[in-house]
Amino acid sequence: MEINTVNTTVTKRHSRVDVADVLRGFAVLAIILLHSIEHFNFYSFPDTEGQSAWLTFADRSIWDGLFFTFGGKAYAIFALLFGFSFFIQHDNQRMRGSDFRLRFCWRLVLLLLIGQLNAAFFTAEVLVMYALVGFVLVATCRLSDRWIITLSAICMLQPVCLWQIMRAISDPEYTITAINTSAFWSATFAAQSSAGFLETVRVNLWEGQLASLAWAWDHGRIFQTAGLFMAGMLIGRRGWFGRESQPLWRRALAIALICFFPLRGLNAMVPEYITRPDILKPMGILLSSLANLSFMVILVSGILQAYYCTTRLSSILARLIPYGRMSMTNYVTQGIIGSALFYHWGLYLRVGITGSLLVGIAIFALQYAICLAWARSHSHGPLEYMWKRATWIEFPFSSTPAPRPAS
Repeated sequence: MEINTVNTTVTKRHSRVDVADVLRGFAVLAIILLHSIEHFNFYSFPDTEGQSAWLTFADRSIWDGLFFTFGGKAYAIFALLFGFSFFIQHDNQRMRGSDFRLRFCWRLVLLLLIGQLNAAFFTAEVLVMYALVGFVLVATCRLSDRWIITLSAICMLQPVCLWQIMRAISDPEYTITAINTSAFWSATFAAQSSAGFLETVRVNLWEGQLASLAWAWDHGRIFQTAGLFMAGMLIGRRGWFGRESQPLWRRALAIALICFFPLRGLNAMVPEYITRPDILKPMGILLSSLANLSFMVILVSGILQAYYCTTRLSSILARLIPYGRMSMTNYVTQGIIGSALFYHWGLYLRVGITGSLLVGIAIFALQYAICLAWARSHSHGPLEYMWKRATWIEFPFSSTPAPRPAS
């Protein structure tokens, strides 16, 4: 009887949440479409002087439409799910009687290395930032729900921007200290335009990373990411991705719809009434950040409603599950493929926005076909599997035996 009790404790764990994989697949698909029309952070396009009016209209519609729908939102979904995954891993180990926090710190170090691999090809990757910001989960995972909600809300309200606005209002002489990244961006653009592979990698890993992290700080992504990490952890803790929580998401959808349009409209109006840059810039970051978060909630709640409440849409969305289960592998390989297609060291494709969207769709189709084939005999993607195996390498600090990863 005693042996059975021990076995029950060891094998108890959270089952995989399929809708989380749907959301991951959706987010990575949206990210690859955005990155493709941006030429993977290489804003170099062919001359459109002689192209037809309908193609110019298509280019503008695709650019504006994709950025309106996914810009700042797909990344936010990805960040939300990072916090959700942390909770699942942490709670699984808690039920085994283990403390996952120190192990997760090592996991973040591994993520930093994976992010550096990604950054060698693609300057605007987010995994390095996730690895750095992810320690907030270790620091807050034992706090009460009330504290998590409070800290997450503070981060999402962009405290640095609020402080800058109040300082600028109270002190006419105050100026925002800006991080000058123009030299870094110039170096990355020059490498993407004319350098060979090794020089591009060198520039990407130094100037590219500094520019990317500075951009994230200047645009409020650091605090927003921390807030989303904690929000995802809370969603996991409260079980809000389950079918029974759909009334909650319907209320969230209604609130997000009410908030999004005034925030977006206000963000467009503010420049007409505020001309001082030291107020206008942080105000714009704050309003656009909150508007993007509202639209992200619209997307997430809409996908959850479609998955749980409609048969036809549920079956369509379920097709994203294999793609979502390999989200890290797909995210990293899309950067490698994209740089090989668009940068000077690779094929150096010179296509417009419409053509670039078709390239993005082709990359997704290729990755999706590989995911389907891989999923027939594997439960994890290649990078996911290596990350998991390396997470459970034995160290002197391990207080309990490492569990055997699923193959």
